Amino acid sequence: MKRRNFMKNSLLSTAAVAAGGATSIAANPSTGRRHFKLKYAPHLGMFEQIAGSDPLAQLKFMAEMGFTAFEDNGMMGRDVALQEKMANTMATFGIQMGVFVVAFDNWPLSTSLTSGDQGWRDKFLKTCHEAVDVAKRVNAKWMTVVPGNYDRRLPIGIQTANVVESLRRAAEIFEPHGLVMVLEPLSDTPDLFMRYSDQTYLLCKAVNSPSCKILFDMWHMQRNEGRLIKNMELCWDEIAYFQIGDEPGRKEPTTGEINYKNIFKYIHSRGFDGILGMEHGNFSEGKDGEMAVIKAYETVDDF
Repeated sequence: MKRRNFMKNSLLSTAAVAAGGATSIAANPSTGRRHFKLKYAPHLGMFEQIAGSDPLAQLKFMAEMGFTAFEDNGMMGRDVALQEKMANTMATFGIQMGVFVVAFDNWPLSTSLTSGDQGWRDKFLKTCHEAVDVAKRVNAKWMTVVPGNYDRRLPIGIQTANVVESLRRAAEIFEPHGLVMVLEPLSDTPDLFMRYSDQTYLLCKAVNSPSCKILFDMWHMQRNEGRLIKNMELCWDEIAYFQIGDEPGRKEPTTGEINYKNIFKYIHSRGFDGILGMEHGNFSEGKDGEMAVIKAYETVDDF
């Protein structure tokens, strides 16, 4: 089916879904597509009830709904053939690839890079080399890195130095390719070594490479430190990527306490041209819930 016909038919089918009780869709009259001010990036499964289980069909649906970016934490684990098909679909529909995870450990259970263990460092760097191949295959620029848990046997300064050394070695791998590892402070467990934006800022300054920046996940940072806009301002020159999730619940904006309209207005005012990953679940189930996600982004993008 030609792209023009696919877009027309898909928009009609979406209108039919809306008529069945979901939120109606306002399309850009010049393109037939919604125009968001920022590059919000859905993930696979977010619109599966409407678009179906085929990843390529889901990507097409994201595009026709006006999303111009996509992220996939598990991209490294997908078959090469599927990676190539997804890359071709994104290119066809004007979707920019966001982050995938450099999956080298089971971070909830391992100290990995904090320990200074050469085996962990070698495994990490080997995975970084593999990530370069994946990034080229899917036209990605950013890859998420988490350095693991605290090593309670070592002073914090020694652990920090161990992490910095590993990240410097990784930056040497990514820099020649123009790729960027983005360090993500997390809130999942207090055992995690990297939990705060200022700490991650310090790590980036110590690594001192354009290939080592911050992934500022607003859900995690709301839980760990709050003051989202102020901390973005303090860390701005090292932030390369954002992720989204309302608190409590880690669902779409407008379902919790975070004022995403003000935050997105601030990010837009700074001239940010990168991606904001929609790393959250859907507040409501089914097709209506999926349409509600789109409506939520229309609401918070209206500033």
